[in-house]
Amino acid sequence: MGRVFNEMDNQIFNKLAPELAGNTMSNAGHNYPFILRPVSHKIAVDADDFRARMDKLDSEEMEYLFQLAIEGKEDIRSLEEEDVDTFIEMVEEKLSAEKMKELKAKLGMA
Repeated sequence: MGRVFNEMDNQIFNKLAPELAGNTMSNAGHNYPFILRPVSHKIAVDADDFRARMDKLDSEEMEYLFQLAIEGKEDIRSLEEEDVDTFIEMVEEKLSAEKMKELKAKLGMA
C-alpha cells in the first residue's frame, strides 16, 4: 500500500497540478503513492511544462520533496528522464549544490 498524502503533499500536488482540483486519485481509483510521478507522466505536457510547474514551488516545498526523495518515499528515478534532470537542477537552484550532490549520490548518479 502506498503512502497517503498528508497536508504538505496535497499542498504541493495542488500547486503542481491545479487542474486536478485536489483529486489525488489515479484513473484506476487508487491514491497516488507519489507526488511527482503523475505530474511527470500524466499531467505535464512536456519537459518544459514540468519545469514551469516545479518553478512554482518555494524552497520549503522543495526541501520537503528533497527529503522524501532521500528517504525513498518519492520515486525520482521513475520520472521522465528530462524531469529527473529538472528535479536535480531545482534542488541545486532552490536548495544548494551540496543537497544536489547528496541527491545524485542517492540516485546513483554521482
